[in-house]
Amino acid sequence: MFKYNDSNFFKTSDGEQIFYSRNFSSFDPTKPMIVLNYGLVCSNHHWKFQIPFLDDLGYQLLIHDYRGHFQSSGSHDFKKITFQQMATDVSELCGFLGIPKAIMIGHSMGVNVCLQLAKDYPSLVSGMILISGTFLNVKDVMFDTNLMEFIAPLASIGLEKYPEIFKKIWSSSGMNPVVRELIHSTGFNRAKVSKEFIEIYLNRVGQLGAEVFFQLFNEMTKQNITGSLEKMKMPSLIIGGFKDNVIPNHLQRTLASLLPKSETYFLKDGSHVPQADFPNMINERIELFVSQNFSQS
Repeated sequence: MFKYNDSNFFKTSDGEQIFYSRNFSSFDPTKPMIVLNYGLVCSNHHWKFQIPFLDDLGYQLLIHDYRGHFQSSGSHDFKKITFQQMATDVSELCGFLGIPKAIMIGHSMGVNVCLQLAKDYPSLVSGMILISGTFLNVKDVMFDTNLMEFIAPLASIGLEKYPEIFKKIWSSSGMNPVVRELIHSTGFNRAKVSKEFIEIYLNRVGQLGAEVFFQLFNEMTKQNITGSLEKMKMPSLIIGGFKDNVIPNHLQRTLASLLPKSETYFLKDGSHVPQADFPNMINERIELFVSQNFSQS
């Protein structure tokens, strides 16, 4: 993963264990510091093409698993998997590692996490790179319709009434060729992203389980952060794709218009995951943003 890798666990103030990996032994204030925050039931696999590129540039990198995700603990208490708590976990982790400031990169739901960090811990966030996200209620905007307002409650009822059946279907979705094809075609640029990438993604979705998805989906419907955006005066780069079928790019333009110091970068054939569609272009744009706003010695 990293040329130098330190992976370990950090114990939060409420006793959960957060898994993290970093590519530095101690924080160096002369080098850019970046924290990567993945999306809804995603994983650090979504940063597959960014991690080695940023590592080669000599940037300090920190990746982590949210509470209740993969190697981190917390799945016993889904109600505590909230954006506010996740932001607190990241803040405490950075404090433990001696990181006073960092550029926060977020994809999809990771954008919500970054915005929560900027609201609750503004001194920690020196800049933001926000990819394919929105601060608006996802039930109203996902797929550019309000269809999820009706689908999500029905799925939640299915999970509640038929938990074993629902969980079995959910966990095996990665083996279903119809599901793989649907996700490949709607969430990604099919011509640019491999089937293997999709299979890994869906298998990890199955690992997390439906409870985590619905808990965080609900968080995305109720995050109240609009009034705080104008106070986020750190440099921000908003990235999106013209062919994002999940969170259409006009929503990212709206976010950019409300952040005082923002710039945008949209890819003509980019999907909801442009960092996987066109990794070289995204990597170069991230490097440009960091070099222009965060000087290196």
